[in-house]
Amino acid sequence: EVQLQASGGGSVQPGGSLRLSCTASGFSFDDYGMGWFRQVSGKEREGVSCISRSSGSTWYADSVKGRFTISSDNTKNAVYLQMNSLKPEDSGVYYCAATRLVYSTETPDYQYWGQGTQVTVSS
Repeated sequence: EVQLQASGGGSVQPGGSLRLSCTASGFSFDDYGMGWFRQVSGKEREGVSCISRSSGSTWYADSVKGRFTISSDNTKNAVYLQMNSLKPEDSGVYYCAATRLVYSTETPDYQYWGQGTQVTVSS
């Protein structure tokens, strides 16, 4: 059974930090690109960051460049999203996902999705 388990969300004040984690099981983690997506109620899910497991190449949405860092740990079948200098507009449900492509910024390219973790940035 394929599982992507996301965790680490919570409520923080603007300027704070959170680290999201996503652990994968049930598929060959090494063969998949990984991504983090965000969804706000009433809006489409959007790409935040993704990473190529083979090359380590990364992509970030313009809105998070310089503040968020994606990484992966092969030994733990895990991908992380370190989020610093958080802003209210970073709020939403964050999903991790896996794609058979090297990586992709497009939601239709992802085959497996986690359950989402809520991030709320508010004073």
